[in-house]
Amino acid sequence: MALWMEAGSEPKTNEEIVDLEAIAALKESAAIELKEKGNEYVKMGKKHYSDAIDCYTRAINQKALGNSESSIIYSNRAHVNLLLGNYRRALQDAEEAIKLSPTNVKALYRAVKAALSLNLMDEAKSYCEKGLQQSPDNEELKKLDKQIDVKISEQQQREAEVSKAVAAAKVPTYGTVW
Repeated sequence: MALWMEAGSEPKTNEEIVDLEAIAALKESAAIELKEKGNEYVKMGKKHYSDAIDCYTRAINQKALGNSESSIIYSNRAHVNLLLGNYRRALQDAEEAIKLSPTNVKALYRAVKAALSLNLMDEAKSYCEKGLQQSPDNEELKKLDKQIDVKISEQQQREAEVSKAVAAAKVPTYGTVW
């Protein structure tokens, strides 16, 4: 709705419709430019990662792009958050990217990396399986899948050892003199 229009009113004239379309086109153009600027900041290195995140956030806030393009921007922001070690934010952005485009393999990969870093093995495994369904020959996802399996196995082994130790500690010893 244009600034001069009343809340809840629809454009009535062709001129109003043209104005609204022009505003939408400007927002879309701004969002694409912000995405590209964010990509440039990433290439410039770590000192500019916060600038990249800012650009991606501003592009998202334009709310002018389709699901596929918005998914890419969320995935790009997830990538930068991974680079910064902001794993929770990276996972949130990757999940948002996946909601918008379930076939976004880069977003699935980034969700796996973030979940793995947060020791969320079930989530990591689930995203990895979805990624491999989309891209069965993806070597990076195959490596991560093996890594997840090893970590899950180690985790299960530790849990079994703890359970065994707890059970042994609960066994009463009769005949002990205090």
